[in-house]
Amino acid sequence: MNAPVLFALLGNGSFLSPGLFMVLIVLVMVLSLYAQFRVSSVYNRNAKILSRGGITGREAAEAVMARAGIDDVEITSTDGHLTDHYDPINKRLVLSEENYRGTSLAALGVAAHEAGHAIQHKVGYSMLHFRMALVPATNIVTRVIPILMVASFFLVRGLTGLLLDVAIICYAVLAFFQFVTLPVEFDASKRAKVQLVELGIVGRDEMPGVTQTLNAAALTYVAAFVSSLLYLLYLVSSRRE
Repeated sequence: MNAPVLFALLGNGSFLSPGLFMVLIVLVMVLSLYAQFRVSSVYNRNAKILSRGGITGREAAEAVMARAGIDDVEITSTDGHLTDHYDPINKRLVLSEENYRGTSLAALGVAAHEAGHAIQHKVGYSMLHFRMALVPATNIVTRVIPILMVASFFLVRGLTGLLLDVAIICYAVLAFFQFVTLPVEFDASKRAKVQLVELGIVGRDEMPGVTQTLNAAALTYVAAFVSSLLYLLYLVSSRRE
């Protein structure tokens, strides 16, 4: 969300000055852009470094899950760049084609990370189940927020009263969801790094490339949370005028 749209959404009258608000917006934009640049550059660099073992991402994910006693999760490939994810509802681990067939340090790190989510699901990791419980509400608010943006363009003072309260609730749910996502992602990466070494899929001297890839990906989740939190705080400050 860019600054002009956000101004239209909020209207005027927050106890945060416009100058301070713009500084916060710029900082959020810089963090978000840096996170995207970081994950892209780090992934592309480590995608060129092939692992000595020559194991594909699919094989790595399968090995990690097999060690955890998981044999009921389907591993499939999909189009797109960094479209990898674990679907706990359908018990499906989806890897982008480049990571499904790739043998690079980046591919192995991403594949093992997604397998880490499958392990979380099997062992009943509480934060993963908490995150899953928040998905329906999050899906609703992500549909409501664009409607609020459109409505704000037809209102002289932006969102006020009930509509502002709805916006606050939406961003509160979104920020909380993204906050809960952080430990889920960090834990999956931790599990991935341990399994890759213990299974001998990646040598210890190769781990820096894997760690860099996973840390860069985690930064995007941090940026998303910070962004939503700042928008929420500004909305709340507008409500208290």
